Amino acid sequence: MPKLKPDHISPTPEEDAAISAAAKAYPDTIYFDTDAEYDAFFAQAVPYKTYMARSPKVAISIRLDQVVLDHFKAAGAGWQGRINAALRRIAEAEPVSLHESDALTFRHKK
Repeated sequence: MPKLKPDHISPTPEEDAAISAAAKAYPDTIYFDTDAEYDAFFAQAVPYKTYMARSPKVAISIRLDQVVLDHFKAAGAGWQGRINAALRRIAEAEPVSLHESDALTFRHKK
């Protein structure tokens, strides 16, 4: 047990039960009734460095329409990951097309 600050006030058992009940009711909470459940869950965990090595990201510079950027930023932090996930879904769902009509045509100065 860590050393508590002198002005620390622990919740009463009733308050602790109410806090736990509220946490269990929250849909994103992962709750473990036993140490075995906890151990089994985290036995499947992949260390961050291993995860990143499996799916390395490449830093790039990209120009997006302001409305596209606003859409992804509207949900808050993680907007770059959401853009990556959207582009990944498209890349995995559609074959690469090299038709001129599917891409922007760039005009070079002579």
